[in-house]
Amino acid sequence: MVKHPSQAKARSTCSAVAEWVFMCEAWNTVQVPASSANLGPGFDALALALDLYLICRFRRAPILGIRVCGRDSDLISRGEDNLIWQTALRVASDTGRAMPQIELDIANDIPVGKGLGSSAAALTAGVVIASHVLGLGWDAERVLHEAAFIEGHPDNVAACALGSIVASAIDSEGVARAVRMELHPHYGVAVVVPDFVVPTTEARRVLPVSYSRDDTIFNVQRSALLIAALTRGVTDAFPAALEDRLHQPYRYALVPGLDEITKLRVPGLLGCALSGAGPSIIVFHERGSEDGCQAVRDIFAAHGRRSEIACCRVAAKGYEVFAGQP
Repeated sequence: MVKHPSQAKARSTCSAVAEWVFMCEAWNTVQVPASSANLGPGFDALALALDLYLICRFRRAPILGIRVCGRDSDLISRGEDNLIWQTALRVASDTGRAMPQIELDIANDIPVGKGLGSSAAALTAGVVIASHVLGLGWDAERVLHEAAFIEGHPDNVAACALGSIVASAIDSEGVARAVRMELHPHYGVAVVVPDFVVPTTEARRVLPVSYSRDDTIFNVQRSALLIAALTRGVTDAFPAALEDRLHQPYRYALVPGLDEITKLRVPGLLGCALSGAGPSIIVFHERGSEDGCQAVRDIFAAHGRRSEIACCRVAAKGYEVFAGQP
């Protein structure tokens, strides 16, 4: 069957109009903070948000287009397997909807593969983008639940969703629960980022299948002490409040100098802990006393590793969406 020229022209015109409509659609932006999980004793339960950000501009488009700039941009996929896009597709599937194609501009400032929640930020961004594009209207609590369900644990994504310091858990019905708290104003945090990567799968593999009663009680006590100390400003509780027996000792071999770093004592330093699965180090200090960061760098250097200090603050807010930008 031969198509009439007018039919082909009509299709071409409709396609051009559709593309024009997409191009006229306003951009929306979601900004998601980095996060540091565990905080020493709070394995898979405690985290805090950091003011390093993943920023994604997005809008509907005729075909998928992903552009990336910023830190570790070469490690972020520009194809269908991009974690943000895959997460959006997962949300669409879970809610029985079809995810439209989008344009996605990614500006990243979170070190990738360094224990600072880059994947949790990407997951959170993907959930938020899907919620917006699909018209789901999810609030932070619902975003947290979906992101935690996909991630498999709630700590990092809770910090991404709520900001500040969070304690989180998955309840007996599979729902993510989280409580947000404020860091005492007398305290500050910084991150030391070394020049190597520890794969999360390897960091998990070295952990034991079970723990003794004594070690479990040891960490429960210190997790409770840590939250009270960080929020109430009880300096005498440190460094005991950051002690851990559940994950860091098993990871000493993966992070050169970690044993020394966790035992570091410097005036004004509250203590140090592995950030997530590592290898970055979260440094807790009294305001105006950042010398502990350089001491951590010196330990890395003594083990033949370069590092940098990301002097950042706790991010007061979780993800934010800025709608209707040109």
